[in-house]
Amino acid sequence: MSLSDPRFLQLQQWLACHFKAPFDIELISGDASFRRYFRVRVAMQHYIVADSSPALVDNRPFLALASAYRQAGIATPEIMAVDATQGFILQQDLGDQSLLSQLTADNAVHWYQQALRLLPKIAAVTHSADGPLPQYDAAFVQRELDIFPEWLLGHHWQLALTDRERQLLAQAFALLTDNALAQPQVGMHRDFHSRNLMVHQGQLYVIDFQDAVQGPITYDGVSLLRDCYIRWPDAVVTQLRSAFYRQCLAHSLLDARVTESQFNRWFDLMGLQRHLKAAGIFARLLHRDGKSGYIKDIPLTLQYVADVSAAYPELYDFGRWVQQRLLPLCGENA
Repeated sequence: MSLSDPRFLQLQQWLACHFKAPFDIELISGDASFRRYFRVRVAMQHYIVADSSPALVDNRPFLALASAYRQAGIATPEIMAVDATQGFILQQDLGDQSLLSQLTADNAVHWYQQALRLLPKIAAVTHSADGPLPQYDAAFVQRELDIFPEWLLGHHWQLALTDRERQLLAQAFALLTDNALAQPQVGMHRDFHSRNLMVHQGQLYVIDFQDAVQGPITYDGVSLLRDCYIRWPDAVVTQLRSAFYRQCLAHSLLDARVTESQFNRWFDLMGLQRHLKAAGIFARLLHRDGKSGYIKDIPLTLQYVADVSAAYPELYDFGRWVQQRLLPLCGENA
């Protein structure tokens, strides 16, 4: 980042008007979008400022969801000031401790239980000041699934699929779409995982919620428990998935007639949809956005797909194709 970067100069000018006192500013990250984040220190205080140009990012959903989430009792960073025209948002600094950085084999169940307890509150948020959250409908699911063949198979690996391979994809996508639409629809964060939960003063705070929608009840739970960035033993996931099921029943988010077996199927297949999308996004981040840091996470996402598919007869061939055809490519040219 150059000190002569026009947006950086604009940001400095805006902060100078806001604080009326000397401050230090440093870049701390750019996320998997068109946002940059800076830490600002003023005397003994420190803040985070998001730089997200309105030409590239619509900041209105983030601001509307921040208000809706806080009204629902969900801990999110407090917003101190906003310049909607320039796309600057000054927020509470939660520090650098993501949930991912705190997890160990000894404390994982404790932290994940805390995280799961946030989901009924998130499920209740189906509207913001902008109106109803978007519906995670069939077209939405298909758009997400299409990222996988376009960006990972096409742009990244340049695979020429056979008719049989295209048929396998189409059949799997249809099954996963039907699975998503069959579930109870609730408020859904849509990126609920260990990097988007911050540990601050012993409490979990939720970030990156601007893409929230109304969608399948299992989506956020499987996103958390089958994290794209860390994998836990199946026994741990099974224990936590069962707790998630009981929690959904206790909060009347599920009809009591929904069996745990049915819930588990919803959960498993929902995870497949998310992992296929994520693998495609990781490739898109490299080839479209010049962000190479996510390519290393593709093998884990595809291994989830292969392993879970093996448990379902209607996905067995698809999972074997992922295991035998795609996973070896990760080692060759990922």
